[in-house]
Amino acid sequence: MSLRSDPLPENVLAALRQAMPGDGAVRTRAIDRLSMAHDASHFLLTPSAVAVPQNAAEIGALFAVATMHGQSLTFRSGGTSLSGQGVTQGLLVDTRRHFRDIEVLDGGARVRVSPGATVRQVNARLTPYGRKLGPDPASESACTLGGVVANNSSGMACGTLDNAYRTVESMVVVLPGGTVLDTADADADQQLRHREPVLHQGLSDLRDRLRGNPASVAHITAQFAMKNTLGYGLNSFLDHSLPSDILAHLMVGSEGTLGFVASIVLRTVPVKPFTRTGLLVFDGLDAATGSLPELVASGAATIELLDAVSLRVGQRDPQADVSLRRIDVRSQAALLVEYQAESAAELADSTSSVPGLLSNMPLSEPADLTSDPAVQASLWHVRKGLYATVAGARPSGSTALLEDIAVPVPALLPTCRGLTDLFERHGYADSVIFGHAKDGNIHFMLTEQLGSPDAEGETAAPARLLAFTEDMVDLVLEHGGSLKAEHGTGRMMASYVRRQYGDELYDVMKTVKALFDPALILSPGVVITDDELAHVRHLKSAATVEQEVDRCVECGFCEPVCPSRDLTLTPRQRIVVRRELALAGQAGDGALVAELEKDYEYSGVDTCAVDGMCQTACPVLINTGDLVRTLRSQHHGTVARAGWTAAARHWDGVTRSASLALTVAKKVPAVAAAITAAGRRIADEDVLPLWSADLPAGGRRRHVATGSASDQAAVVYFSACVGTMFGAAGEPSGKSGSGVAQAFAELCARAGIVMAVPAEAAGLCCGTPWKSKGLTDGYHLMREKVLRSLWEASRNGELPIVCDASSCTEGLVQLAEQAAQAYPGLHVIDVVEFVRTTVLPRLPILRRARSMALHPTCSSRQLGLDPALWEVAAAVAREVDVPAAWGCCAFAGDRGLLHPELTAAATAQEAAEVLGSDHDAFASCNRTCELGMTRATGRQYRHLIELVAWATRPAG
Repeated sequence: MSLRSDPLPENVLAALRQAMPGDGAVRTRAIDRLSMAHDASHFLLTPSAVAVPQNAAEIGALFAVATMHGQSLTFRSGGTSLSGQGVTQGLLVDTRRHFRDIEVLDGGARVRVSPGATVRQVNARLTPYGRKLGPDPASESACTLGGVVANNSSGMACGTLDNAYRTVESMVVVLPGGTVLDTADADADQQLRHREPVLHQGLSDLRDRLRGNPASVAHITAQFAMKNTLGYGLNSFLDHSLPSDILAHLMVGSEGTLGFVASIVLRTVPVKPFTRTGLLVFDGLDAATGSLPELVASGAATIELLDAVSLRVGQRDPQADVSLRRIDVRSQAALLVEYQAESAAELADSTSSVPGLLSNMPLSEPADLTSDPAVQASLWHVRKGLYATVAGARPSGSTALLEDIAVPVPALLPTCRGLTDLFERHGYADSVIFGHAKDGNIHFMLTEQLGSPDAEGETAAPARLLAFTEDMVDLVLEHGGSLKAEHGTGRMMASYVRRQYGDELYDVMKTVKALFDPALILSPGVVITDDELAHVRHLKSAATVEQEVDRCVECGFCEPVCPSRDLTLTPRQRIVVRRELALAGQAGDGALVAELEKDYEYSGVDTCAVDGMCQTACPVLINTGDLVRTLRSQHHGTVARAGWTAAARHWDGVTRSASLALTVAKKVPAVAAAITAAGRRIADEDVLPLWSADLPAGGRRRHVATGSASDQAAVVYFSACVGTMFGAAGEPSGKSGSGVAQAFAELCARAGIVMAVPAEAAGLCCGTPWKSKGLTDGYHLMREKVLRSLWEASRNGELPIVCDASSCTEGLVQLAEQAAQAYPGLHVIDVVEFVRTTVLPRLPILRRARSMALHPTCSSRQLGLDPALWEVAAAVAREVDVPAAWGCCAFAGDRGLLHPELTAAATAQEAAEVLGSDHDAFASCNRTCELGMTRATGRQYRHLIELVAWATRPAG
């Protein structure tokens, strides 16, 4: 069976629900348990239940229940951990959803963060202060501060000086016994002595025991002089004297096995915005690693190693820079180096000797340092996404296994040579080596066919994996290294902690665990274990599923940008549930298949916004919306397909009917709300929209060109059909608003720009309504109608086509790309970009808003439109604020009408931030997104172009 553990007993569930009375706080459905069973590691255990606590008090109550009933408990936030510390057969505690607070302190010098906030979110809040977090892991877009602290994460530039251990100032800790301790309190140590006397005394005794043993001091000092996250941070006993301080620093790197960190205060580091970056290519690893001492001495902030396989994989990345693409890769290796400074003068001074240094290095390709942001971004994009990109290229059905080790820098070359020999000896072809060469920290990845789980849910480890691991451990320890440098011990290396540290220090670690967690309820098997084969138990089998998502490595990078993440499933979870369905089918578990399919319809299909934001974050460019569209297409019956195909033929009438319905509903709101609510109780909620009083009346029909203007036209204007369905935002005075179509026409008239409008304009659509629902017949019909009309209106591609809704612009761009051979030269541009480049230079700004809250859209982000959006907004407002909690609003055409709970969940954080600020203008670039944000905030969002028309309109 796919379910690898039994649900909790009813008496335990009752106790949990009493401890956490909130709706949905305790989840036991198969879809909830299986979707949370997967993280970025190659381990797989299914939790008995998923708990979603709201605060530290509920965590304490969870501890009490778990202790009373002997129930194990494991914390999970971002789920990007690679070593198996975030999976369990016991109770899984989701600390991502309700622990996202960020408070900037002391002008950015410090920051207080809850464990569910991501590194990127925190850094976004710190950006105005010129500060950032010290840890800079490659997974910064998705990894949370809870994970960063729990794993003592570092990254590419921070080394061992600015990692989590070094930059943590204080924390609020919930201990398994229920004690809540803020280590920032002046009397924190006295509190610990009074409330946890055994723990306080035990930490004092261990401190004295270690300090009194010169061999232990020497071993600890050597181990933690390099990156090292294996076992517990015994350097805490040498670096700190007060038990409360030792406790705080032992929590760093403890992987959730000692207690819960409810809040962390970290010291920040200055952002060094002036950078120069270069890709240095050598003939092989020998030459690359041999150049490290000189590069380190030159002051390089980062030096990243990429072996030949890494280079070949990186070349396949669509965003790879030309300097990488042009290499004829054979056995080369490269170092990606970057120099950073706080000023241009400092950077020039610090890199003045680098050209001479490079000229004397045995480079196989010309190399130089660049300050071009686009080139730098493409180089770092390849490096940061390398693990997932390599893993995504693995054979279908295989599993990616990633290890990270550290050795003293002089031992890096023999270690890399040794690893290469092990890959060959054990038959791991195309394995990859990359990592932080400056710190002697490298990652290597291999792929393994693990097969299907047996009846007990176990996947057998191949003999060669066991043999390889033993040889690898011997190699690293022979060179004085650490078996874990960044990713934490987890289950991956728990079996080898004793071997790296020896009996004495391992006994200290076991004592630490017993002092903090005497009932052994926290993540058993993680960090400390007596099972010599723990690293090859509970291995993940990657079932082959739909082609659209089969490359997924379950890294979770997609989750922070997913609008349904706080309501139902994330893209990763949509994919893993499909895999669990496949495994259940293979096991003949029809009951589980039926249960998952039933729940998946709403959680996986109906509440996906298909906005494509997941693709913007995915290292292997998976758009989970493609999967959802495929699944939706399978649900439509003959009647629905025929109806939507007919709608494509008569779209003018359909949009005008929708407009009329909204206008009537606005006049009798109580009746409209009651009718639609009653209808949804009878009909499919994914078909019948729910009307609400915050919706506007209907809009105006799009006008059709006379044809005479096209001869003098400089642009073709494609007005989106949502402007017909939904009327314009009202003015603060109570007057009717103009809407984007009227505003753009006004701007063009005053700027002397002649517009042409396509024939049949009122009946055209970008095709997104059909595409998002998987209705291919209607989509193809509308696509051909639109393309023919645009081709004629644009004089066979001579004129640009301007669209006034970013999602529709994206849809038209995709249509033009699909039809590039039949309709060459069709050029679609969003109205915001056109106004920026063509209209604003011709018109004076006569007035400006004081402060604008700007909501980019998922389409503007994917189109690369956000810089233009910001520039136009800055032209008409003195201050422009894009909320740090910005995300897709999930209105998604009709999703916000069919499932308003989706938009409510997606906009909650951004809305709270907007309402906590003082703005007098609210803008976006897509009518339905404006509706979504207006609904969420109670503030009237309008199209940015309407504000441009206002700002440039002469008085009177």
